Amino acid sequence: MQNVTDRTRNPFGMSPPCDAPCSAGGPEAVYGYGDANADFHVIGDHPGVHGGRSTGVPFTETDGARRLQSVLHEAGFLDAAYSDEPSVENLFYSYLHACCVPEGDTPDEESYGRLERFFDAEFRAINAHVLLPVGERATRHVLEQYTAQAHKIDVDPPTLHATEVHGRGYLVVPVRDPAAWTDTDRDRLAARLADVLSSDYRQESDLGRFLPGDESYRVR
Repeated sequence: MQNVTDRTRNPFGMSPPCDAPCSAGGPEAVYGYGDANADFHVIGDHPGVHGGRSTGVPFTETDGARRLQSVLHEAGFLDAAYSDEPSVENLFYSYLHACCVPEGDTPDEESYGRLERFFDAEFRAINAHVLLPVGERATRHVLEQYTAQAHKIDVDPPTLHATEVHGRGYLVVPVRDPAAWTDTDRDRLAARLADVLSSDYRQESDLGRFLPGDESYRVR
């Protein structure tokens, strides 16, 4: 089943409780952005780490965002190597913590917990097949919540970068924070995305064999 919406910014109308806008005259939060019918979901931490305080778009404004966007453009998800308001196909961006905190601060655990239900609701509405958590916190969250592998894996971003972890109906490709990338990190991620896109990455079962007729009925 696909979502029926053509909205790119905050397509499901999330309204998390934020204490203050992200910047003077700027957005109240950095909401999810992209193709609501996407197979690929890029998951970041919060605007103070991955950008968007002025644009309201995840993974913009920072050098790391430019590096990540260039790889996503090469893979065919974005129409340009960098944009503050990219045109996106088959890809969705969101943050674990969509609200902004004062520059230089980090959200506390209570704040992450308060916003988790908003992230999780949007995550399940997108229901992507391939998850790309960016940075240590997002990677740890995805492995703990959406796979059965967390207790088996040491969350070491340089080691996990651009590898594959199979979760509960998801393929997870952890991404090292692009602010810390080397040239090798960029090339490894580009190669991994090319491999995934050329594969049958949709983790579905065809239950049509249990139904009358020849129609396919595929579920996660």
